[in-house]
Amino acid sequence: MDLAINSFKKYNLKSLIKTFSIPLGIMVLVTMMVIPLNPLFLDLLFTSNLLISLLVLMVALQAFQPLDFSSFPTVLLFSTVLRLGLNVASTRVILSDGHTGTDAAGNIIEAFGAFVMSGSYVVGLFVFTILVIINLIVITKGAGRVSEVSARFTLDAMPGKQMAIDADLNAGIITSDEAKDRRKEIAKEGEFYGAMDGASKFVKGDAIAGILILVVNIIGGLIIGSVQHDLSINESAELYILLTVGDGLVAQIPSLLLALATATIVTRISADDKDLSGQISSQMGLSRAWVPVSAVLFLFGLVPGMPNKLFLIAGAISGVLAWKMNKNDNIEEIELNTKKEGEEDTPEKIDIDDVSDNAAVSLDLGYGIISLVDSEDKKSSGPLISKITGIRKQVSKELGFVIPQVRVKDDLSLDANTYVIKIGHSIVAEDKIFTDRLLAMPSDDTQIKIQGIEVKDPSFGMTAYWIEKHLVGKAESNNYMIIEPEAVIGTHINQILIKYAGELISQDDVQVLLDNLTKTSPQLVQSVIPKLIPLHHLTIILRSLLSERVPINDLKKILEALSNLAEKKMTPEELSEAVRPAIVSLLIQRLSGINEPLNVSTFNADFEQMLIQMSQKSSSEGLLMDPSLAKQIIQSIIEVNEKMSAENKTAVVVTSPIIRKDMSILLRQHIEDIVVLAFTELPENKKIKVIATIGEKILTQSKESKNDNATV
Repeated sequence: MDLAINSFKKYNLKSLIKTFSIPLGIMVLVTMMVIPLNPLFLDLLFTSNLLISLLVLMVALQAFQPLDFSSFPTVLLFSTVLRLGLNVASTRVILSDGHTGTDAAGNIIEAFGAFVMSGSYVVGLFVFTILVIINLIVITKGAGRVSEVSARFTLDAMPGKQMAIDADLNAGIITSDEAKDRRKEIAKEGEFYGAMDGASKFVKGDAIAGILILVVNIIGGLIIGSVQHDLSINESAELYILLTVGDGLVAQIPSLLLALATATIVTRISADDKDLSGQISSQMGLSRAWVPVSAVLFLFGLVPGMPNKLFLIAGAISGVLAWKMNKNDNIEEIELNTKKEGEEDTPEKIDIDDVSDNAAVSLDLGYGIISLVDSEDKKSSGPLISKITGIRKQVSKELGFVIPQVRVKDDLSLDANTYVIKIGHSIVAEDKIFTDRLLAMPSDDTQIKIQGIEVKDPSFGMTAYWIEKHLVGKAESNNYMIIEPEAVIGTHINQILIKYAGELISQDDVQVLLDNLTKTSPQLVQSVIPKLIPLHHLTIILRSLLSERVPINDLKKILEALSNLAEKKMTPEELSEAVRPAIVSLLIQRLSGINEPLNVSTFNADFEQMLIQMSQKSSSEGLLMDPSLAKQIIQSIIEVNEKMSAENKTAVVVTSPIIRKDMSILLRQHIEDIVVLAFTELPENKKIKVIATIGEKILTQSKESKNDNATV
């Protein structure tokens, strides 16, 4: 118990230190500008200031990339404020107690002043001026300019980097988690360089403030020494200038170190495997560069009147370094060649990546279509990648779950203009496009046939023509619809994603949906999954709904409906049918507008009753009916579907809940976009318009046919 209490107290103390250390430090800085400080305390603070500056510089040198020291702008601000606060405190002491002697402001200021001045305050002033010029004009100005340019170019390049990430994500090169990390890194990089652009102004302002403080101390010291303390001008100059120069040096040296650290950070090129010293040594350690250096130094050593020995020694050292570097380069080259030979000597080695592809959706392209993936400026993705990204977002929004990435890759075994769409490892679609042409699709108003490669549109099966680009104007004037090659593939992928949505959702995807719903309805999720419905059963239910294009956006309603049905001991397939009335309204909304009637086809009452009787007599394997009867039903629905397609609408069939599932399976084998609803799924407030009644003619003909049954 005592141990737990002590640990708790210790934890609280650490938390308090972390929480209040910076605010207290800032308050101390402000206080030190107002309250006079003891010389001993000044020495302690000056030493700490020098320590912090050295530490910041060393951290900047050891960083592998600028973002490794992302807190640098804030550290630079606090360090600058600390130094200015010390300047104010030391100025107060110098002007008030400077007449007492050179140790009035502490031993550090006295030592720095005496060392630099070397017995002459004129020398001290010149040395201090040179340091300020180096700091202000050379280092600080250069670092500030680099910061401005880096910030501008970093921010300008962000959109291109974002598009490159999207391209890699769609191509399957990186995962979604890696994409998130890279996006965060880009955002962090933009914030860092933007902050550095402002932080560099701190260093410049600090240098200017140092000059002003020097002038104030000298003028103020001369006036105070001669007027208040009856010192001669020469005595006042020697005394106060020594203190002023010492104070300025104690401040300017840390300022110079921080300016150097700033310049080091902003001029760095990111390297994941090397710090600054590693970068410089690897890039400057070239034997072919050191050989001419050695030769030139030897030539200088042979010139009469030159310090021959010094140049000859330097040339000899350079030659030895070149020889050593060349030897190391040869060793590295041998090791690299040995490694390559080892790899080439093991052709029997097969990696798992060579035989395994876990992509849920793949798009394989012939070499003639690769141009649609690449971009000319190398900063943005190609038109096909951008199109696929937009389609994935649209389909994901419609269906209610995140569609997996479409892995785009080349396949040299395919014809140049051929593309293949795969779901898992199964090929589900294949067609050809021509990247140097455009697809022209005729409309109802088209009167003439245009010159081009006649094909069937892969998405709708309509006759179309791949025309040359100079015929676009002629085609448009004759009411042809012009489609880009990437749009042809994109539309085809869109259809495939919707058709096979039930196969694309996995248990992991369902768990993601549940985790998201838990944020708003934790009790609902906890009470249903997995207590009433196991996760794999829920996955089967959602797959069944998606296979018939029923969106699963409203997962809350689905779980609520399942919670009411769980006690009935139904199979997942039966549960998917039972839950449809609760959510099918989302599908109906997309079939017709709110104020528009829903156009449906129904079965003749007697004919439907006959189908119900067949269903009741059939086994669990499906509805048994005469093949000719099934053909007649399908043909009748196809005729209705063609009329609806001409009006750009989806054919909807309404039937009894008893046979809805079986009829849906039968019809979707022949009409992909058909929607089969039970009359119990129709909303009460929705207007229904019956456009066709199927079965009366078929019923008459079926009575005369044979009673040969077939499993559908």
